Order: sequence, then structure tokens, then C-alpha cells
Amino acid sequence: MSASKDKPKGEIHQSSKNCIRLRMAKASVVLSFHDILLHVSDIELLNGPHWLNDTIISFYFEYLEKVVFIKTSDLLFISPEVTQCVKMVQTEEIKTFLEPLGVNKKQIVLFALNDNDTPDMAGGSHWSLLVYSKPENCFFHLDSSSGTNHDVAWDFASHLIPYLSTEGSINFVDKECLQQSNGYDCGVHVICNAERLGECASLHKEVGSCDMLVKIDPSNKRKEILTIIKNLSKLE
Repeated sequence: MSASKDKPKGEIHQSSKNCIRLRMAKASVVLSFHDILLHVSDIELLNGPHWLNDTIISFYFEYLEKVVFIKTSDLLFISPEVTQCVKMVQTEEIKTFLEPLGVNKKQIVLFALNDNDTPDMAGGSHWSLLVYSKPENCFFHLDSSSGTNHDVAWDFASHLIPYLSTEGSINFVDKECLQQSNGYDCGVHVICNAERLGECASLHKEVGSCDMLVKIDPSNKRKEILTIIKNLSKLE
């Protein structure tokens, strides 16, 4: 009698289901880009009108750092996942997450920040951008729904100060920026603002004087990101 006939039918059935799940999981992956895996469900968010999740923002931050600003070594883009972890740990534990990224060697550090206050979980309802400029000794907070994330950004900046500054003092500025026209494009604004500030930092080595009232077209940016993902997936 063969080994397959000795195996209980229920076990065979369960094994088949596991194989199907594995194939489906692999099939749902659209792009593997450095440490980021983009799935079909992530891509669908870009078609709008949808709130962008951690994965899409992490992908674009990775794209900015590894492709757009690859020659600008002073910039560091911190993903939402790392930002959330840093937000939740004790001050003495911050280095565990930031030192491997070489934060001490960077001049401009950009954090994708949301109002999620649940430890170790993705979520939240609003994105904003917090930027630390070492040359200017200042945090700049850009919120496309002005005031919504002020307290979140202030608390996070205060949490970072003991780690980032030996003098124990860093200024905080709510920097004026273009405001969103709906309730779901905050993530797109974060992406656009991060990219523009990256350009300013590359040219001027600071971000405080950068004009952030330049028009943002969320619909076109979503299409642009979809095109980038499509082109990168062809290279795999």
C-alpha cells in the first residue's frame, strides 16, 4: 500500500488548502522592493478615493531614498512602521530602531506620522509629516489638515529630543503647507511634501525656507505611483 493511501483524508485535504493559501499569497504580491512587499490590496488603495496605508507610504519613502535621492546621503526617510515603534518605546530604547538606520549621520530626517495610539499595530485616521533638520536644530511639522495632528507631532518630537540632542532642546515649528480638499488624501500629501522637502534639502541643505504651498494634484500623484510600481515590477 502506498504512503499516500495511508494518510488520513482530512490531513490531505488540509494540506491541499494550505498549498492553495500559499499560492494565493504569492500571487497577490505585486512587487518586492527592498524590504517592502506590495500586494494587490495595497495597489487598489491608489485607485482612490481611499486612505493610503502604511505599506504604500513605506514603499514610496523607500523609493525616494533608494532611487530619487540615492546620491543625497544626508537624507533619511523613516517608515510609518518604524515611527510607530519609536513612538511607543521608552526613550532609552529609541536607539534600537534608529541607530541601525544611521540616523546620527543624517542631516534631515523625515517621519511619516499618524494618530494611531495603539502599540505595535497599523492604523490611525490621519497622516502628517514631521521633519527633523539637524542644521536648523528644528522639527518642522507639515499637516495637510492643519492642527489635526499637532498634539501627536508635538508629543513625538518631545519624545525624540533627549535622543537627538545633547543640549536637550530642539525648536518646533508648524510649517504652513497646502491643505487637502477631502478626508482621504492626507497620505498623498505626506508623500508629496516629503518629496518636495527632499528636493529642497538636496539643494540648500535645509528645509525651513522651502515653499510648501506649491500645488499638489493627489489624483495625478496616485497615477504616478502606480506607474512607478508597474515599471519596477517589470524589472523583477
